[in-house]
Amino acid sequence: MLFKAPMSEQSPDHPDRNRRKLYGRRKGPKLSGRQAELRQTLLSEIAWYLGGDPLAQFPNTVREIWLEVGFGAGEHLVWQAAHHPEVGMIGAEPYQMGVAKILTKLEESPLNTVRIHEGDGRDIIEALPDSCLGRFFLLFPDPWPKTRHHKRRFLQMEMLGQLARVLKPGAELRFATDDKSYLPYALERLMAHPAFEWLAQGPADWKSRPDDWPPTRYETKAIKGPPTFLRFRRGARLGP
Repeated sequence: MLFKAPMSEQSPDHPDRNRRKLYGRRKGPKLSGRQAELRQTLLSEIAWYLGGDPLAQFPNTVREIWLEVGFGAGEHLVWQAAHHPEVGMIGAEPYQMGVAKILTKLEESPLNTVRIHEGDGRDIIEALPDSCLGRFFLLFPDPWPKTRHHKRRFLQMEMLGQLARVLKPGAELRFATDDKSYLPYALERLMAHPAFEWLAQGPADWKSRPDDWPPTRYETKAIKGPPTFLRFRRGARLGP
């Protein structure tokens, strides 16, 4: 059974369609002197630049590109980069302290296949060429639980259309949440979009963490309930 998303998300006249406001925190606790220095030095070296050939921003050993939006403190992104040296990892995170923490990790264990965008992940997706990503991660995004704030959620039908454009056929979209309201919301939209196929064969596939899906600091400290792990594949179809 396919669920149909609200018409407000599908209509080209939806008033939020062209809104570029970024919700959520940008600044938090004051950065330490070393963190501030890394933002001036290391971040300038590994910053992701919008536009152009994505592979050109990585070493020539990189064969595929993955993107994580909202990487928090960066544990998952760094783990993936360390275990997949042939993959170029792009991370988007607007929260300055989160960027500072991943920079500290990368200073301690340098990885030349990581690129960081301190800003809105939507900007990256809009600038990417068609069929260039092998995997996309959206892990424990802000659920914006109040109904009037659902338009702030990252996973909208328009965004799924953008992701379908930039993901290669056969590429994987991974989504995780511990929020009881965000889960059905996400499933409704993912199942309604013709470009995505749910890979689950049974309950264990969304209740259990895959072996190549490491936990994050958020999961160990601030999780609200049993997490759900969704894996969708980009199919051959883009639209009806």
